[in-house]
Amino acid sequence: MATQTVSQQTNSRQLMRARRNARWRSLGVQGWSVEILKYVALLLLTITFLLPFYWMVSSAVKTDTQVYTVPPVWFPVPQQWNNFWDAWNAENYWLFTYNTVIRYALPATVGTVLSSCMVAYSFSRLRWIGRDTLFAVVLATLMIPNWVRLVPLFIIFKQLGWLNTFLPLVVPHFFGNAFFIFLLRQFFMGIPTELSDAAKIDGANEFAIMFRIILPLSVPALAVVALFTFMDAWNDYLGPLIFVNVEDKWVLALGVQRLRNAVAEIGNRQLAYPYLMAVSSLITLPIFLAFFFAQRTFIEGISVTGLKG
Repeated sequence: MATQTVSQQTNSRQLMRARRNARWRSLGVQGWSVEILKYVALLLLTITFLLPFYWMVSSAVKTDTQVYTVPPVWFPVPQQWNNFWDAWNAENYWLFTYNTVIRYALPATVGTVLSSCMVAYSFSRLRWIGRDTLFAVVLATLMIPNWVRLVPLFIIFKQLGWLNTFLPLVVPHFFGNAFFIFLLRQFFMGIPTELSDAAKIDGANEFAIMFRIILPLSVPALAVVALFTFMDAWNDYLGPLIFVNVEDKWVLALGVQRLRNAVAEIGNRQLAYPYLMAVSSLITLPIFLAFFFAQRTFIEGISVTGLKG
């Protein structure tokens, strides 16, 4: 079945490519003009979007004098590439990276994917009394602001003795996420029920059906959930700020904030704007690369989840 699904997807892509080629051949002068204007507009929007990233990277290799020069220096000469290494070692960013990835982002991603998958599978593939009502309640929780839950959660975690640990940041991810539950439910409902029925005839239980049939066919949606969760944990500032006050358990967001406020001397140089831009560039790079290499799967997962409800 998996091979047949892959073959169908390949045939669909080839058909779409043939239709697109036929459309290009059928365009007249007016049609070509519209297409050219469209792509020029897209190019301008792309440049506008990338300009802040270029400014961040170019500022990272400037000197303090070049940063505050008017008019701005767009192409710094010479480039201070050592700013990246010096800024990264100005604080214990290796430890902050370890805390962010190993102790926070990866466990949170695994917990969100597993819990959201199981809940979404129950809402989409199983029939039980009150299913739709409870699903509506889950969706209603999306309207509760995070600020409302902050003080009660802090009190609960304090009573449990979880402050200054990663438990308040990681454990809630193992109880599902309403938005991801909705997203995965929509994707699961688009998978033919005949696959599950055939597996039940062969004696498979619900866990086997979910892990061996449904999830392998849901890689695009799972990639979206994993990437969104990892990005949220990677960029999270408020959670670690509230629950973690021990420096050896800081994450990258807290390290960047301290660098932003730091006034310290390293040799004859001051921790200033180029150092902040250098660290920000290095922290942004992994997320940029993750989206760049997984963009096809990511976009497919976003677009397909809303096709059936």
